[in-house]
Amino acid sequence: MMKMFNTMTLTKEDFQPMHEDKISMYVCGPTVYNYIHIGNARSAIAFDTIRRYFEYRGYEVDYVSNFTDVDDKMIKAAAAQDITVPQLAEKYIAAFNEDTAALNIKPATVRPRATEHITEIIDFVTDLIDKGYAYESAGDVYYRAKKFKNYGALAHQDLQEMTSNAAGRLDDVELARKEDPMDFAVWKGEDGDGAIAWDSPWGKGRPGWHIECSVMSTKYLGNHFDIHGGGIDLAFPHHTNEIAQSEVHTGEQFVNMWLHNGFVTVGDENEKMSKSLGNFVTVHDLLQQIDDPMVLRFFMATTQYRRAIAYSTKNMAQAGQNLEHIRTGYRNLQFRLQDALGGDDEHITKQVNTHIAAFNAAMDDDFNAPNALTAIYELVDLANQYANAKAVYQQAVQFILDSLVTLMGVFGVDGLAQEELLDADIDALIKERDQARAAKNFARSDEIRDMLAKQAIILEDTPQGTRWHR
Repeated sequence: MMKMFNTMTLTKEDFQPMHEDKISMYVCGPTVYNYIHIGNARSAIAFDTIRRYFEYRGYEVDYVSNFTDVDDKMIKAAAAQDITVPQLAEKYIAAFNEDTAALNIKPATVRPRATEHITEIIDFVTDLIDKGYAYESAGDVYYRAKKFKNYGALAHQDLQEMTSNAAGRLDDVELARKEDPMDFAVWKGEDGDGAIAWDSPWGKGRPGWHIECSVMSTKYLGNHFDIHGGGIDLAFPHHTNEIAQSEVHTGEQFVNMWLHNGFVTVGDENEKMSKSLGNFVTVHDLLQQIDDPMVLRFFMATTQYRRAIAYSTKNMAQAGQNLEHIRTGYRNLQFRLQDALGGDDEHITKQVNTHIAAFNAAMDDDFNAPNALTAIYELVDLANQYANAKAVYQQAVQFILDSLVTLMGVFGVDGLAQEELLDADIDALIKERDQARAAKNFARSDEIRDMLAKQAIILEDTPQGTRWHR
């Protein structure tokens, strides 16, 4: 049985989906006022990997992840670029889709936007007021946090300390509007900037940040669902407030399992990467600098999701070498298909199944990606050993190759095998190599030879010219 670390209980728990063959999962998406940085990508990759593992194990996954397409940051960014908030949202949603596609992150089952759910948000807030858990004040609507039993349980923090910290972050105007510093906005009255607002029973305004996820998660997954995920920085206040709002509104338990991924850190001090600290690297920029997006995917997906990731060019380079090791093992064995004998090799099949079982056991244990990766490395070692055997059997070779593709697919890493070069392409590269040798450009000559060798193309330099064979 799968075990997961539930942030609510701080323990690993057995995971039993609410429905036998289906898992419901909500993951907080980005606020689309800029390109996503690799801290955002880390969360998207972590939960995409978890989703892929569920699907690998035979579950259908309803995966909902939102776009926050209206808030204070978006209003400021739109004004700075002299465009409307919706135009800003469209720009960065398009960029998000492009960047995540490059990282092989699967599209969500539903990707709702806050601005598409204003009617439902207003109805939700009205219900909180009717139940005495929210109140209007000068056009804003606030939730009475301390009225909700066990408020802050997910954050595991002292309520008095939380109150003190909240009061210290408020300006005098907002503090005067609230009954208690811990109260949080579920609706924000228009502040006169005229940027974007909707009519409501409390005057023109826009949703608070926390309310949108409560509305959209329950709309698409139901009042009570299996898993809610996001970065650990969202446990308080965002997810804490979601629980308080949702359980009052529905009268039901909100979520069974709370999963949170760790930060991405940078620098010698392992400082958290964030836009507010100005130390972030955007995926958009990074994709222009690296040759293979799968290296970034591999780097992030193969770290256990709850651990912090130390981003550096050195660590990225190491990930690239490790990925190339796996690809080389795959190609070495793939080359043997041309002389493989018919039939199977039971001894090899048994070893492959042992490595698959080790992979599954690791991922069943709170998605322990490093241990699962060890099982893949052992499968690669087997591939290399079998590639050097005097005789190999077609079914056994194909079983190893297919297993490597499947297990790496759980990590979202594609492209173990390069597409086979056409004869005309090979001839063109050989001509280029001959020209490079004549010009004494031996670096390019060697590069082409190595490129072709990775594609299982063997070159022979003869007095009559260069010959090749597969």
